[in-house]
Amino acid sequence: MSTWNSRGLRGSTLEDMINRTNEKYAENGLALIQKVPTPITPIKMDKEKRQITLAYFEQKSTVDYIGAVQGYPVCFDAKECAVDTFSLQNIHEHQMEFMRKFEAQGGISFFLIFYSHKDLFYYLPYEMMRFFWDRAQEGGRKSFRFEELNPGYVLPKKHGILVPYLDMLQKDLEDRD
Repeated sequence: MSTWNSRGLRGSTLEDMINRTNEKYAENGLALIQKVPTPITPIKMDKEKRQITLAYFEQKSTVDYIGAVQGYPVCFDAKECAVDTFSLQNIHEHQMEFMRKFEAQGGISFFLIFYSHKDLFYYLPYEMMRFFWDRAQEGGRKSFRFEELNPGYVLPKKHGILVPYLDMLQKDLEDRD
């Protein structure tokens, strides 16, 4: 059983940035992406502040976001990394399996990684993550280095869009053809 304690809300800024980006995309009719809520069961409550202070996850989550972009089913997970080496411990087998099945149904799966120390976002297509995942499963590195990534998938800075991932989604689609 996993537990959640409100003192450690890691990644909430990243989530806020992606949520605002998704709102902007929806307003402009470009995409409809929603945050997938993770069901929790509260254990401790602060009645004065009306807040949950301790809870456990009812089930394993699959991905952070799911929706559609211009007719394409899309799902992705967002991760934050403060160093050049991304540990695959941050990815779970059930997530990789969900994404594999999602892709088999014609969907597009990817990871958005925020390299906080570089102040840059990276779009990691599922197939690239699969390569790193399989390498680890076969006894290789349990991580990947920033230098191993395709520099063509670094998200460009765009005025008015905090996490402009649609351009890289387009590139991903073109690279699949």
